Amino acid sequence: MSDFAIDVQGLCKSFDGRRVVKDVTLQVAKGRIVGFLGPNGSGKTTTMRMLCGLLTPDAGEGRCLGLDFRRQQRALKRQVGYMTQKFGYYEDLSIRQNLDFVARLFQLADRKRRVDEALEQLGLASRQEQLAGSLSGGWKQRLALAACLLHDPQLLLLDEPTAGVDPQARREFWAQLRTLAAAGITVLVATHYMDEAERCDELVFIAYGEVLAQGSQQAVLEAAGITEGNLEDACVSLIARAHDNFAGANA
Repeated sequence: MSDFAIDVQGLCKSFDGRRVVKDVTLQVAKGRIVGFLGPNGSGKTTTMRMLCGLLTPDAGEGRCLGLDFRRQQRALKRQVGYMTQKFGYYEDLSIRQNLDFVARLFQLADRKRRVDEALEQLGLASRQEQLAGSLSGGWKQRLALAACLLHDPQLLLLDEPTAGVDPQARREFWAQLRTLAAAGITVLVATHYMDEAERCDELVFIAYGEVLAQGSQQAVLEAAGITEGNLEDACVSLIARAHDNFAGANA
C-alpha cells in the first residue's frame, strides 16, 4: 500500500489547442495538508478536476488513494470530496435540504444520521432550516465543506475555499482542516492567501501549467532563489520567471 494519497506523473490537458496543464507530477503523502499556489489561470482548477475524475487528462498516469485516476474514475469519485471555487448548492433550499440532496446523490445509507453528523461537525445544526441563499460567505463555506464530507472521503480537493471570507471564518475553517488531517484525511487546497500557505505542511507552486516548486516553505524559497524574503516574495519571483520563460518560448 502506497504512502501517497496522490501520486501522478506527466499530467497534461489542453483546451482548443492551448495546453493549460503541462507535464505536472505530484506526490502528496496521506494525512497532509498541501497548499496549491499559483496565479489565476495557472492550471490549479484543471489539475484538481483531473485528480477527482471530473476531467480526463490528455496524458499522464498515476494513482489517487490507490486507484488509477484515469481508469477508475467512478470509484475515485466516491472517495474524494471536491469543493469548487463558486458556491454550487441550491440557494432556495435549506442547509439540511441541500445536505440531504447530496446524500441522496451518493445513495448513502442512513441519510438522516449522516446529515445530522455533518450538521454537528461543522456547527450548522442551529441554522439547519435557514435557506442557503441567505447565508454569509463563511456559513456557505461551512455548508460546502459539510457536503464534501458526507460520504466520508479520504482526500479533499479544495479550490480557493476561503476566497472572500472574513478572517475569523478563515481561521475557523483552517482549524477544521487541521482536525480532518489529524484524522488521516489528505487535503490539497488552492489558495492565494500567504498566511494560509504558511499553515500547510507542504506547498506546490504552479504557473503557466507547470509545477515550478514543490516541498516545504523553505524549498519553495530556495527554488525561487530567495535568501532574504518571505513566501510572497518567492511567489512573485517564480511568476516573473515563468512569464519570461513563457514569453521566450512563444516569441
